[in-house]
Amino acid sequence: MSTKSLFDLNLDGTETLSEEERLVLLRLLATEVITESQAQRVIDTHKAHQTPVLDILGALNYIDPSDYAKSLGIITGLGSVSELLGSEYLALDPHFVRRFRPADLVRYLFCPLSGDKDLVVVLTVDPNEPKIADYVHAVEPTAEVIAMVGTERNVTQLVDRVFQKELTFRATNDLRIQNPEESASQVFTTEQIIVFALIAVVIGINLIWHFWTTLNAIMLLIGFVYLLSIAYKLFLSLVGLGHSGAIRVTPEQLAALRDADLPLYSILVPVYHETRVVPNLLKALGELDYPAEKLDVLLLMEADDLETIAAARAAKPPSFFRFIYVPTSHPRTKPKACNYGLQFCRGEYVTIYDAEDYPEPDQLKKALLAFRNGLPELICVQAALNYFNANENYLTRMFTLEYSYWFDYLLPGLDRLGLPIPLGGTSNHFRIDRLLELGAWDPYNVTEDADLGIRAAVHKYSVGIVESTTFEEANKRLRNWIRQRSRWIKGYMQTWLVHNRHPVRLLRQIGWKAWLSYQFFVGGTWFTFLVTPWLWLLFFLNVVFPQLGLERVFGGTASYLHMFNLLIGNLLGIYINMMAVSYRKLFSLSFYALTNPLYWFLHSISGYIALWQLFANPFYWEKTEHGITSVTVPVVLRGEEYSNGDQS
Repeated sequence: MSTKSLFDLNLDGTETLSEEERLVLLRLLATEVITESQAQRVIDTHKAHQTPVLDILGALNYIDPSDYAKSLGIITGLGSVSELLGSEYLALDPHFVRRFRPADLVRYLFCPLSGDKDLVVVLTVDPNEPKIADYVHAVEPTAEVIAMVGTERNVTQLVDRVFQKELTFRATNDLRIQNPEESASQVFTTEQIIVFALIAVVIGINLIWHFWTTLNAIMLLIGFVYLLSIAYKLFLSLVGLGHSGAIRVTPEQLAALRDADLPLYSILVPVYHETRVVPNLLKALGELDYPAEKLDVLLLMEADDLETIAAARAAKPPSFFRFIYVPTSHPRTKPKACNYGLQFCRGEYVTIYDAEDYPEPDQLKKALLAFRNGLPELICVQAALNYFNANENYLTRMFTLEYSYWFDYLLPGLDRLGLPIPLGGTSNHFRIDRLLELGAWDPYNVTEDADLGIRAAVHKYSVGIVESTTFEEANKRLRNWIRQRSRWIKGYMQTWLVHNRHPVRLLRQIGWKAWLSYQFFVGGTWFTFLVTPWLWLLFFLNVVFPQLGLERVFGGTASYLHMFNLLIGNLLGIYINMMAVSYRKLFSLSFYALTNPLYWFLHSISGYIALWQLFANPFYWEKTEHGITSVTVPVVLRGEEYSNGDQS
């Protein structure tokens, strides 16, 4: 490239470029690290988005950030230390570094290397960041600050190396130390054990003295709770019909957003043994309609998951993807990993996507507008989840029906009525500052999303539903499906137990409507799965073997109630599933809604696995295998009938 071509670029409107950025850009051109057309695109992007040249170059994958650091070090005379990281030539004083807060180091991308009252040496991405001197002088008021240039990766690695034990401890224990009664680290409290034991004793004594009367009363109570749980979900589905409670963002509102005004947005992506879906993950997040250099994507990988780490490195993603290695420690759960990654987030907002997710491209902007137009207490907005491989087999069809009525009807119904919303495991968007105030996720709860939604209501925060969808891969293998369902049901049991440690106090905190909703929605969900097979069994035995005398169990009112539940309850379940097909025009699934009782029976199997694990292994995270679908190209368009066959 000739020297003259350096000045052929259109630099109009680039007054916001710093002198160092101009010089680095010109040097990269002169050394042919980037082309003239690439430099022009960087300049045009800067003018449109008002973002640093370094971030744009990395987001476009034009250079490695270390190349920029090297050029900046040469131009400023500060020197680059990227190549020295991890070698014996980089002097680092961990004791001095620990005098700073890791959150400040991550936010302003610097890390002190060594220092005393006279001189402090820092590694920094931006030597002109004024906050660096402020934080250094808060520790050493009279010290001179000497900067050396590095990369974001350098800072992240140093912070992780120095603070790893502290960050791991906080990710695991913050909630149970600050609010132990809101942590599932203790499965049953002493008070709960006493209450459950007293109930068991009372029932046992009555069964001894009045066996049939007591059994009849128990069956009547079970039938009543069962009916209310089913009827309540039907009521919520009708209330949520048409997404009347969801936050709508118009095309005009989206078009009015200026990229220059968009904040940095963090995305947590916990992955574990996910080598098959890493390429799809990078593709899906790369299609988000959001300035790439304003994305802060953190791939949360277990430190000993070497295969996934190797696959992520081999993919060579742009610089806005950051690799966070979660130290191996107990409990080994997704919420623990998210808590660890949250401490490295730099954005104003954060969301979670699973490794197999395909969010609608404009979802981040819709969530942002929902927050900007919402009330101050709005802590989270939840997008809908659905599946792109609905027609693959029976399980994927039923899973799609279940998620359709759950996210398109039940949760919008709760939202419209202002009731606590158990969140979904992905595509929930948070204000980071409010999330930290709430204590983030409970690492001991295996359905941490549902727990967080209830905890938000207890602390007077609100959760909204935004009209956007993230498409996922539905389980098509029975064993894999049961593992996912049993973990989900176990988490609902944990959540019900945690927030019922002081039921009267909870009633005062959230009011009787929200309290009853929580009992029937969270508690009723796992309760119906557990009792359904026994109701069917007893009814079958009563019909086939009348000599057993079970009519005394089903006599009188109980007889009519259980007959009603058997016929009408199952019909209501079928009807709710059939409602689900209309919003997304999945009419081909209508016939499968008739088999809902069979699908419920599979839930009952998962429910008893969950109940056993609640006692035997409460914090065990049953891993769901992804990347096993034959569907390769999902179409992430809400409101259209999307193809679910084998595609290429």
